[in-house]
Amino acid sequence: MSGNAMDDVHDAAAAWVARMDGNWSEADEQELNAWLARDGRRQGALLQAQAAWIALDDAKPDQSVNDRPGIEVSRRALMLSGMTALAASVVGGLFWMQSATTYQTELGEIRRMPLADGSTATINSASELRIRLGRRQRDVRLARGEAWFRVAKDPHRPFVVQAGSVLVRAVGTAFSVRMRAAGVDVLVTEGVVEAWSAIEGQGRLRLAAGERAFIANDASIRLTPASPSAVDRALAWREGDIDLDGETLADAVEDFNRYNNRKLMIADPRLTAEKLDGTFRTDDPEGFAQSVAQTLRVPVDQSDSNAILIGKKIPSANGRIL
Repeated sequence: MSGNAMDDVHDAAAAWVARMDGNWSEADEQELNAWLARDGRRQGALLQAQAAWIALDDAKPDQSVNDRPGIEVSRRALMLSGMTALAASVVGGLFWMQSATTYQTELGEIRRMPLADGSTATINSASELRIRLGRRQRDVRLARGEAWFRVAKDPHRPFVVQAGSVLVRAVGTAFSVRMRAAGVDVLVTEGVVEAWSAIEGQGRLRLAAGERAFIANDASIRLTPASPSAVDRALAWREGDIDLDGETLADAVEDFNRYNNRKLMIADPRLTAEKLDGTFRTDDPEGFAQSVAQTLRVPVDQSDSNAILIGKKIPSANGRIL
């Protein structure tokens, strides 16, 4: 998309934001959604325009009620004058730093946070969220880790989570977002959400309760057939559990290592694809390792206080240890 075309997108987004401040109807909402759906970049432009709008409101001096209409006209005129891209680029980062609330969890910590709008966020181990509950939209940025949200219904203020280049939009529903090295996992427990990548030309994906999707960094999507029980197992961490039902040893080790300083390590690479079942506490890697030893009939070495070695190192043909 050329610079001029992107400027047009920002200007159109500014017009939408100014229009929102007047009489907003269901028909307006449908028209806005149709406009957003035609270009993946428009959502980001709209968020920037909203940030600039509120920042301009916050930056003005205190005024009496009688003075307010004139101020509103000036602010609307500024947004409609084609200055959105400039205002958003200058204000965007400052706006988030000044207005958002940051929540962080330590390794092994799981925290449940009530939000001011009636929603709740359950934040997994070693995660970071920045949340801003605006007048027109509730915005969350997941910087790292994972969180599950139960969203209070408010059709006039959609709840949007951004994780890397992936965005997830809901009104009143429950879902989780997990950042991985290669992309983002989205799991829905109640209602319906829309998920999409900010990469140009990518459409929106609708996910209903029991469905999950992995949206890769290159915007490719891997869908999993609806299975509420599988989603519940994947979210067992909310109760401090890891619930395995045919997951590989490699995946299970990755999950345990998210919660503990003492790391699990697989000594024999031939064991990585072994499938496991069972429910374990997130803070009990020792108990999990002993269960693996009994199930797979492999040795476990717990002599190192910082690591637990599963399986025996395999000598290669030349006598070296793999």
